[in-house]
Amino acid sequence: MTGKDAKPTYEQARAELDQIVVTLERGAPTLEEALALWQRGEELADLCVRWLDGIQATLDRADGQGTKETDDADDPDLDEG
Repeated sequence: MTGKDAKPTYEQARAELDQIVVTLERGAPTLEEALALWQRGEELADLCVRWLDGIQATLDRADGQGTKETDDADDPDLDEG
């Protein structure tokens, strides 16, 4: 991340989330720290889901375009002759 408010990449978010899980599994020093880590983990998990949902939507659109072209080619009503 470059700026204070910049969102991490998927890989950065996933790596930070992994570290949070390790820290929580070992036991955070205080309840307040555990809660802060949990909340940050929830934010990172949500960010990862949004990254993956965006990628899935892109793949679905690409697949839909390819399927449309294939379906049109097989449509007898579109034959010119």
